[in-house]
Amino acid sequence: METVSRIGFDNEKYLREQTASILERVNRYNDKLYLEFGGKILFDYHATRVLPGFDPNVKMRLLQLLKEKTDVILCIHAGDIERKKVRADFGISYDVDALKTIDDFREWGIDVTAVVITRYQDQTPAKAFKNKLEMRGIKVYLHYPTKGYPTDVDLIVSDEGYGANEYIETSKPIVVVTGPGPGSGKLATCLCNLYHEYKKGVKAGYAKFETFPIWDLPIDHKVNVAYEAATVDLKDEVLIDSHHLMAYNVEVVNYNRDIEAFHLLKRILEKITGGKSMYLSPTDMGVNRASAGIVNDDIIAEASHQEIIRRFFRCAVEYAMGLVDKDTLNHMERIMDKVGAKEEDRNVVFPARQAATDAEKNGKGNAGIFCGAAIELPNGKIVTGKNSPLLHASSSLILNATKQLAGLPDNLYLLPQNIIDSVTRLKRDILNGKMTSLDVDETLIVLSISALSNPAAQMALENLKKLRDCEVHLTHIPTPGDEAGLRKLQVNLTCDPNYSSKSLFIGG
Repeated sequence: METVSRIGFDNEKYLREQTASILERVNRYNDKLYLEFGGKILFDYHATRVLPGFDPNVKMRLLQLLKEKTDVILCIHAGDIERKKVRADFGISYDVDALKTIDDFREWGIDVTAVVITRYQDQTPAKAFKNKLEMRGIKVYLHYPTKGYPTDVDLIVSDEGYGANEYIETSKPIVVVTGPGPGSGKLATCLCNLYHEYKKGVKAGYAKFETFPIWDLPIDHKVNVAYEAATVDLKDEVLIDSHHLMAYNVEVVNYNRDIEAFHLLKRILEKITGGKSMYLSPTDMGVNRASAGIVNDDIIAEASHQEIIRRFFRCAVEYAMGLVDKDTLNHMERIMDKVGAKEEDRNVVFPARQAATDAEKNGKGNAGIFCGAAIELPNGKIVTGKNSPLLHASSSLILNATKQLAGLPDNLYLLPQNIIDSVTRLKRDILNGKMTSLDVDETLIVLSISALSNPAAQMALENLKKLRDCEVHLTHIPTPGDEAGLRKLQVNLTCDPNYSSKSLFIGG
């Protein structure tokens, strides 16, 4: 029997308070509010993991409630297009994510008013991206690096600074400004348009909606520490908002970049508006009410503890792959120490490593590499898998897990040998592949073919959807085919920073 999920967050309560908070801020400005959306509007899986019960699309539900009053501007940094920066949870580049976001918004009945390519400096990939959007009827604006930024406020707030960028046409009282990730240029886009609005005599305002860190939770609350772990590559640090403390004698938290930039931002806003800023701290600018949805703090703290460990494993893998430096890994280790987290606190880590050890003892690996995998099923049971000449450890794991969920015997074969032989022959003899064992993507295809004639395989296939959100750990970095398959199954994956082959190039 499956266990009932432990819920720590009430979406409906959050939605009510968050909507009221935004509308209250809109009412402060008779004309227009530019609302910078930090984090992810859609598919916010980090929030789902640290706030069990959080709907990853609850922000979109919020926008639906306000859609008659809202225009949406999507920002993307030209440098991110050029570097092909990747969104880790989907494994797609930021420019592709921008296209996906536009499609996703449309599915929710909301059109993106315009796309802004920020800090544009004639990058060829950015030009191509602009052309692609315009060919599909999407309005695209180019914003250039701001002259004088960050020191010369008089130049920044002038026709040569913010005024040099084209005004983005909008018609509704709320303008949501979002982007695929940090550094997209959302704030600069808000300020550029704010400058133009005041030149037109429109007294517009600015506010920020960012879920993390949660400003009215303690600085050492694990949900805020998990935010530090999630942004370890940016070296974000949750701090007491010194500006807020000085103004109100109340301790709230914010992150270092916003606190450090506030004095400059306050001066810019005052220069744009020609008066005294209504904001005395970066926290004042926010409209986040995430804490209102927390109904069980113990569940939230434990979920955040687990997320910190997941982020540690991701960072260790990125270091092994040369994507982050040693300082970043050391910082991540300090975050682990801060909350007293250990790798083995993650339930699937030790069983996966034990499975690899068992494979080595039995001599059942592949080309001298012995890999293990483990998954925690919805009922709490741990299932493991090992690699072999036929299957990757992840593939073995998925088959074992679905057999367990379907109530099938462990020794039952789900994949016909003749189909496995045929795929192996294709990979080795026709495609000249060096790795012939089946990865997860291939295993799922073979399982679906087997299900046509094998009722047991059909039962296993139908139980695949129950693996969603299950915790998985591998003793080795997944191959592209394993990673793609596990991502489709939507499991929460971590792995040890070891390669699954002695080859330097792994094609899957």
